[in-house]
Amino acid sequence: MANSHASGAADITIASVKSMLSKDRMKKFDPSRFKLVLVDEAHHIVARSYRDVLGYFNLTEPSPDSPVLVGVSATFSRFDGLKLGTLIDYIVYHKDYIDMIKDKWLSDATFTTVKSYADLSKVGKASNGDFNVAELSIAVNTKTINDIIVRSWLSRAAKRRSTLVFGVDIEHVQSLTEAFRSYGIDARYITSRSTKEQRTKELDAFRNCEFPVLVNCGLFTEGTDIPNIDCVILARPTRSKNLLIQMIGRGLRLYPGKEDCHILDIVGSLETGIVTTPTLFGLHPDEGLDEVKVKDVEKIKEEQEKSPEPKKPKDLPPESISVEVTDYDTVHDLLADSSHEKHIRQISDLAWVHVSRGRYILETRTGRIIISKVADNDFRVHYSMALFPDQPRKRVKSPWGSLREIASAFNLEEAVRAADTFANRTFPQIFIHRGQPWRHFWASENQMRYLNKRLPYELQRKDVTKGDAADMIIKIKNGAIGEFEKMAATKRKKNRAEKREEALRQREQVQVGPLEG
Repeated sequence: MANSHASGAADITIASVKSMLSKDRMKKFDPSRFKLVLVDEAHHIVARSYRDVLGYFNLTEPSPDSPVLVGVSATFSRFDGLKLGTLIDYIVYHKDYIDMIKDKWLSDATFTTVKSYADLSKVGKASNGDFNVAELSIAVNTKTINDIIVRSWLSRAAKRRSTLVFGVDIEHVQSLTEAFRSYGIDARYITSRSTKEQRTKELDAFRNCEFPVLVNCGLFTEGTDIPNIDCVILARPTRSKNLLIQMIGRGLRLYPGKEDCHILDIVGSLETGIVTTPTLFGLHPDEGLDEVKVKDVEKIKEEQEKSPEPKKPKDLPPESISVEVTDYDTVHDLLADSSHEKHIRQISDLAWVHVSRGRYILETRTGRIIISKVADNDFRVHYSMALFPDQPRKRVKSPWGSLREIASAFNLEEAVRAADTFANRTFPQIFIHRGQPWRHFWASENQMRYLNKRLPYELQRKDVTKGDAADMIIKIKNGAIGEFEKMAATKRKKNRAEKREEALRQREQVQVGPLEG
């Protein structure tokens, strides 16, 4: 690496992927001599550059003569949903951050969330699924928000010796640094434009605790060892759980005299799929944290799990509680309800439709993708082709081919990332992206004919867009009317129980006045 050059004959060779691909360096290594290939930051392993190196060592298509491949990573998943299983067969050991903190492998942490009220609703996505950096910088790099960040640090973490701040881009880093300096704080920054000498000088001074605040963007998310960091400011909103963990992880290294690391999470709007420290620990995204320890986070989570949502009045009899999460007065209310799509559409820009509990469909004329929750921590993604896409009137038992599993995941977010990656490669954007202009036009005559033929009332075209109609039709084709009939029966049963309970309560009441005979 850099000025060091391996001979190719050593027992152990340490190299970067970039160096291995430089010029003809790989040719000095005889693949047959290697027994083990160990990959750090293994969540990158499916990237083309990594695959090229692993292919040279006969690991993309392993044989009995291939070396053993071992990958290690603190964030063993990919934000784009690509399957690491194409190269890694088995996860033999896993320990998450909470367990490592409990077992004293990592420093304890204190969490505080700070609402900046940054509007992220108009910030687009980059090709990797995270926020577009240029647009994100415009949204968060304001004098007001930067001032909130500095004042929050002064209020909660001014006594910390070494604070690392993550900004969005170089301009944001410079603005944040100036905001700290305007309050008399010795803040400095390092960016990709910093010279090697500048970077070394500032890092050495920061490691020696010569100044309290270092601001950066994208430089210190992986592989950086600055163990004296005892405060991290997350001033860079993200959709990526991996990136959030990496940023927090910079402050969790053990260091003599360090009791914990204070994480200040600057939270913007929560309607955009943003990942925050509460969501990282399985808490509701609106949950505010104020100097909360890891052990306290677990207690909060347990309380949330114990408390049903929404909370029921204490004196409400069991028989009168609806067993449904949402009650619908008409089948139209069910078909038009998009609240179940809200969560998945915070994660994805595609037109996913919620058709039943734990089941989502993305459908086009040529094929469809289905995400299903099989069990806790078990989500499956399937794809099926349309059998007769050019013959819509052809009568068949099912217009869809057999299901083919294309991905599996531990949670909905990972399943959606994988499904989106497959969908974007398989279908034209015009048919799957929910932001397409055609979805906002009035519904077509064919759509209205289909809906009105199956509904017990007549919809007016001016009240339904093409996108809404398309979603309703998908719900109907996947059993929404039958689902409504079940829910209606449950609601009738609930109403009868409520009337009985009300009559009982009335009989138990003692009131001044005449009694009924």
